[in-house]
Formats: sequence, structure tokens, C-alpha cells
Amino acid sequence: MTQTQHEAASDAAIDIRTLPKISLHDHLDGGLRPATILELAAEIGHDLPAGDQESLRAWFRESADSGSLERYLETFDHTIAVMQTREGLIRVAREFVEDLALDGVVYGEVRWAPEQHTRQGLSLDDAVEAVQEGLEAGAAAAIAAGRIIQVGQLITAMRHADRGQEIAELALRHRDRGAVGFDIAGAENGFLPSRFADAFTFLAAEQFPVTIHAGEAAGLESIQDALVAGRALRLGHGVRIAEDIEIEESAQEEQTEAQEIGIADLGRLASWVRDRGIPLELCPSSNLQTGAIAAFGSGIDAHPFDLLYQLGFKVTVNPDNRLMSGVTLTGEFELLVDTFGYDLGDLLELTLNAVDAAFLPLEDREALVGHVTSRFDAAAAGVAAEAS
Repeated sequence: MTQTQHEAASDAAIDIRTLPKISLHDHLDGGLRPATILELAAEIGHDLPAGDQESLRAWFRESADSGSLERYLETFDHTIAVMQTREGLIRVAREFVEDLALDGVVYGEVRWAPEQHTRQGLSLDDAVEAVQEGLEAGAAAAIAAGRIIQVGQLITAMRHADRGQEIAELALRHRDRGAVGFDIAGAENGFLPSRFADAFTFLAAEQFPVTIHAGEAAGLESIQDALVAGRALRLGHGVRIAEDIEIEESAQEEQTEAQEIGIADLGRLASWVRDRGIPLELCPSSNLQTGAIAAFGSGIDAHPFDLLYQLGFKVTVNPDNRLMSGVTLTGEFELLVDTFGYDLGDLLELTLNAVDAAFLPLEDREALVGHVTSRFDAAAAGVAAEAS
């Protein structure tokens, strides 16, 4: 189907939830069901700030919507607390995948930090194996229900700790058993990726993919360090790369025109990221809530997502933490459609960007492209048929 046909089809209502989606930036400890938190907390005697599902859901959402990444991260104290046993990790991972599949996700990369889940005696390997068991059970349940989904683990090291090499070796031990990549997360300010330079060198020598949280709480220096010291193949968030772009005043009100010659002036770092197709794992709602886009404005319409998209950056759409932000991947796409007027062709391009960025072999990505494209074509054809 042609781009024009996709544009025409998008004029009618399309259920975005039914479209195939790719989730690259989605935290395991940020996607729990409130009911599960309540049940697991009761089993271990952990006190929660609310005693019923809706109140607890609202507490997470309100706490995350503070404009501070540090406050946002505090909410994880409660989710991590109930993820310290093999049974708890299996359940959370299984439900995580089931919820993704219900939202139309066909490929997801689940990031989490095993070092945060050993308080009750699990080893790092025990924790990874438990999560993998849960992910596989969730995928099997989804497939049995007629949905298609594949998932992989992004093994994450915490920036403030000194376990980078240890966690990198852990990821490699599980590279053929579910682990597809490595990440560092946590407080970004003051903890540059070069802190783990040896671990990143080790991973590069083993040809193991790396994505790094950068350009969220910290700016261009963090992105530069992620690319140089971290050898990052993707940027987790990376939204503040827009700080290296100057827009002439005449184009300030219409960011969608910034691709025109002479309107946007890209700095060297921004040019490097764009020209080499380094994927950005943008998380629109989360970026607003944590203050990552404060330099650009106070509303979602000020998010530089569209600026980056129009300028040719390889942008992808992600939920970050579905519980804390109160979002789904479908909801994030709907938000972009409402805010920037994207059509079905735009949604397809954004989804194919994510396919291309996935830590999968080329053959698997090509197969995923075929599946995604055929589903989008079918959706557009269906709408066209109804309209005729």
C-alpha cells in the first residue's frame, strides 16, 4: 500500500491497540499491576502508601508526575520490594508480557537490574533465570490466546554502584538464554557512562549490544560519553540531543517546518546522532513527568519529538514505566497523533524505526518488518473498504 493510501486511511478511526508495536524502553519494575503489588506486599509484610488498587495506582501516578527524576525513581522502592523472590519475579515477568501482548506489542525488550533483586537470597543468575521463566510463560500464554509476541531481557547495571563488570559478565552468561543487551540506569547526573568504561570495552569485545540511559536527567555531555565510552548502539531517552539544535525564530511556532534548509542548525553531536541513525528511545509522557523536556516547555506539545522526527532522527516510541506514568504504548501513540497530527504512515515509520533498532539478528528484523508492514496495510485497507 502506498504512503498516500496510509494517509487517507488515517483520516478514519483506527484502533491503534490492534496495530503491531515494538517496545524497546520498558522497565520491568515499572510495569507491575497494582493488584499484584498489593498481593505480594501482603505476603511479605511490606507497607504500601495505599490499600486498594485504584488508590495505589493513583499514588504511583501522582508521585511520578512531579517534574523530578529523583522523585520519579522513589516510586520504585515499592515495586522492587515485592520482586525479591523467585516466585515474585516469575509472576511479575509473566504478567508484564501478557499486558504487552494485550496492547498489541509483538516484540519487546524488558530492562531491569538484577542487582536490585537479591535481598532475600537470590543470586544474580537465579534472578535472571526467574525473570526468563516468567517472560517465556507470558509469551506462551499470549500465543495460546492467539497473540504474537517475542521478548528479550536488557540486563541493567545501576550507575551509582560499582558492579558494572560483574553485571556485564552476567549478561553475557545469559546471552543465549534470553539476554539480548546491556544497559545502565539510575541517577544520571554525576554518573557518566565512562564510570563503567572497562565493562563497555569488555562487552564490545564480545559483540554484545549496549543501550545507555543518556540525555534524560543530564544533557549533551552524558550523550557524548554514552557514545564514546559506552559504545552505545541506542540512546535510552536521548531527548536532550535537541539541546544541540538551534531553530531560527521564524520556525519556532512551526517545528514541523524545521527540516527545511537553513531553518535548523544541528551541532556536531546532534549531526553525529542523526547522520549515523543512532536510535533514540523517546518516552513522551515520562519525559514530561521527569522534567527531561523542561528546557523546551511545560506541555506535551513542547516535546521535541516532532522536531527530531521531522529532522530525520531515528526516533522510536516507548512507555518507559507503564505503572508510574499511567500509560500504555498504544496510549503514547495516541498522544502523538493528538498532539502532532500523525497519520497511519507516520505510525508505520515510527514502528519500523523500532524494528530496525531492535537487538535482533538481521533475518529476524526482516521478518518482523514483513509482519508489521502487512498488518498496517491490512488496517489501512480495512478502513478504506469501510469508507467506500
